[in-house]
Amino acid sequence: MVKERLISLDVFRGLTILLMTIVNNPGDWGNVYPPLLHAEWNGCTPTDLVFPFFVFIMGVAVPLAMPDKFYDGTTFNKILIRSLRMLCLGIFFNFFGKIQLFGLDGIPLLIGRLAITIGVGYALMGNFSSKIKNILAFAILFIYLFLAYSGIEAYSDVRLPGVLQRIAIVYFVVSLLYLKTSRKTQILTGIVLLLGYWAVMTLIPVPGVGEANLDKGTNLAAWLDNLLLKGHMYRGTVTWDPEGILSTLPSIVNGIIGLLIGQVLQQNFPKTKKAQIMGAAGAALIVGGLIWNIVFPINKSLWTSSYVLYTTGLATTFLAILYYVIDIADYKKGFKPFLIWGVNPMIVFFTSQIIPQALVMIEFQNPHNTSEKINLLSYLYSFWIKPFFSNPMTASLAGALVYVCIWTFILWIFYRNKLIFKV
Repeated sequence: MVKERLISLDVFRGLTILLMTIVNNPGDWGNVYPPLLHAEWNGCTPTDLVFPFFVFIMGVAVPLAMPDKFYDGTTFNKILIRSLRMLCLGIFFNFFGKIQLFGLDGIPLLIGRLAITIGVGYALMGNFSSKIKNILAFAILFIYLFLAYSGIEAYSDVRLPGVLQRIAIVYFVVSLLYLKTSRKTQILTGIVLLLGYWAVMTLIPVPGVGEANLDKGTNLAAWLDNLLLKGHMYRGTVTWDPEGILSTLPSIVNGIIGLLIGQVLQQNFPKTKKAQIMGAAGAALIVGGLIWNIVFPINKSLWTSSYVLYTTGLATTFLAILYYVIDIADYKKGFKPFLIWGVNPMIVFFTSQIIPQALVMIEFQNPHNTSEKINLLSYLYSFWIKPFFSNPMTASLAGALVYVCIWTFILWIFYRNKLIFKV
């Protein structure tokens, strides 16, 4: 069977990573429109949709990338190494700002960090033989773990979980489920994970705290993160991680539901029927999530079961609309910019978070206040963007949109030259 490439899925991926770039790169974190921030705890903003949409899209892509459903040792190795490469790319984001080189500081240290970034990026996205990919992925992972637990002060609190790390784990599990199990087993696995997570989080007492609860920092997921990842969690939370261990289990179901939708798209019946199935499934999932929200609140940080149903419902519905417009009605006008983003997500994932960190390291005397220094990122925003807007939130959004425009130009060049970066 020939691999099928869905333009609508690429566009959906492009829209999602574009939104990710906007919410991750405001001009001023102190002035951001509320929809571009995560919900404080319970609830769901547009920003809270980005991550689960990525996981869902990855699940949809699995059967489209492996239509023959053939499994052997070589296939397993490809899945494992791709997962490890994504995992290592994700962890590198957290190491970049921690790298120390022979006492260097300022620009020399930045050059050293960027040189290492290029080396790691090439090692994890370069086109090598399977054997070389294996060696590089395992070696880099070993170096990360060694540095994190070596006692070296610079790396003693480096974060290990993260977005790409969770996507890597879900990809590994979902790919094996697709190749080794039936759709019935996949559905049952998803149900067990969602119900099991609900039961664990609401019924099991939290050691050292008391009764089961869903509060910030005192729930069972936070306890497990603090037990197994102590010192290596998100700096904004410290004692627990929003991409922690226990909450990764329900996120697998986002991938499973995407996997099931991908298998619907593989069927031979008419495209309109596929769109109808996706639309109906999306509506059912949204309703299911809202009902479950009554007793198990929609919450991204806990990745609650209601959050899984609600976000996959929205993702399925959105994909159904794009599928109808692009792949059935054949209306592609205006979608090219999103397609350009969608076919090259990994390079954006890897470098768009490195660039701001690099710009912050470039410091010089503030031309408007000679008694203080200013970094390049702050300078570009404060003097090239902010003065043109009276509303600080609009100025902050404009800063993010300028960054998006720069990336659109870069990705357009890659697209024109057929350069696609994969793990």
